[in-house]
Amino acid sequence: MADTIDYPQLALDDQICLPLYATSRAVTRRYADLLSEVGLTYPQYVCLLALWDADAPLAVGELGARVHLDSGTLTPLLKRLEQAGLVTRTRDAADERRVRISPTERGWDLRAQVADVPARLVAGLGVTEGDARTLRSLLDRLLTGLEAPAR
Repeated sequence: MADTIDYPQLALDDQICLPLYATSRAVTRRYADLLSEVGLTYPQYVCLLALWDADAPLAVGELGARVHLDSGTLTPLLKRLEQAGLVTRTRDAADERRVRISPTERGWDLRAQVADVPARLVAGLGVTEGDARTLRSLLDRLLTGLEAPAR
């Protein structure tokens, strides 16, 4: 059996990956619990948030970039949202290859039902709202660094 002293950089308690992974899974589970009340999955919720934020219908690629999902994951998710009557998918008049996504009236109405989800989530995290904002800022910086081209 190898001695851990030989590789102190591999000590589990010093790794950033495990708490990020475990926290991501726990937060996603918490969202799933909160969103089950309205019949949404976490990825569906995130897509709706992006659509509600947009000034105009988003192309599938634009939506995917915004929510960090590839089209293979996004397409079936959007089909389910469309079947639920929450979004419409229409061909772009200027470019028939592009599909634009927009919330339906029912999709817009759902905002009121999930408006308390962010506060309920933060309340269950065991951190202050200020801590949550700081964490969000750090995670944004981390994601930007990870998505930047390798040097």
